[in-house]
Amino acid sequence: MPQPLADRIALVTGASRGIGYALALALARAGAHVVAIARTVGGLEELDDAVREAGSSATLVPLDMRDYDGFYRLAAALNERYQRLDVLVGNAAVAGQRSPLGHVLPPAWDEVMAVNVTANWQLIRAMDPLLRRSAAGRAVFMTSGAATHARAYSGPYSVSKAALNVLARTYAAETTSTPVRVNLFNPGPTRTRMRAQVMPFEDPMTLPTPERVAERILDLCLPSFSETGRLYDYPAGKLLTFNEPSEG
Repeated sequence: MPQPLADRIALVTGASRGIGYALALALARAGAHVVAIARTVGGLEELDDAVREAGSSATLVPLDMRDYDGFYRLAAALNERYQRLDVLVGNAAVAGQRSPLGHVLPPAWDEVMAVNVTANWQLIRAMDPLLRRSAAGRAVFMTSGAATHARAYSGPYSVSKAALNVLARTYAAETTSTPVRVNLFNPGPTRTRMRAQVMPFEDPMTLPTPERVAERILDLCLPSFSETGRLYDYPAGKLLTFNEPSEG
């Protein structure tokens, strides 16, 4: 079976469960060596077993997304070993406190911004030199329909995803003359633990699985995907321009 990512290095954050786990495994099955970042060691070890069964390999990086110095240590290690990074997927996120804006506690606000926005900016700072050394560097950041559909009681999360959209689009604009392509992906409602936490009365069996969603994210990671600065909306099943609202 053809492996379109053979001999490529792919980094995924939030890789111990949900969409991140499914995507890391999909990248491995496509031939990539996966660098998996997550806080949950047990989940990373389960991923490592699955990656090995798929005939690929992984580097496990137990790391909190707020440990920004850890990103630079990892970048130095990747530079020493591989001299490049081919795929970067910013998937890790937290849902944050669900309450009226006036009741959101400052530590809860700071955590959402630190994980959902600042961590991805720090990843760009740390990994950009390595992505530029790839013949076809690909960066994908996981967004949400909440970035364009302001809903009551989810302000911190919505604001963070709106900021992430601009962050990724800016990075895309700054890399148009390089081999790097930067895009956003909105999975929409998906059968994940985070979704169950924020929508506890929703029937998860009505939602697509992380594995199904990961299949489409994988397309944006391939060297053959040449679009940049775009948003793929999974519920709509298409690439959107940024004046089109996404769903979910």
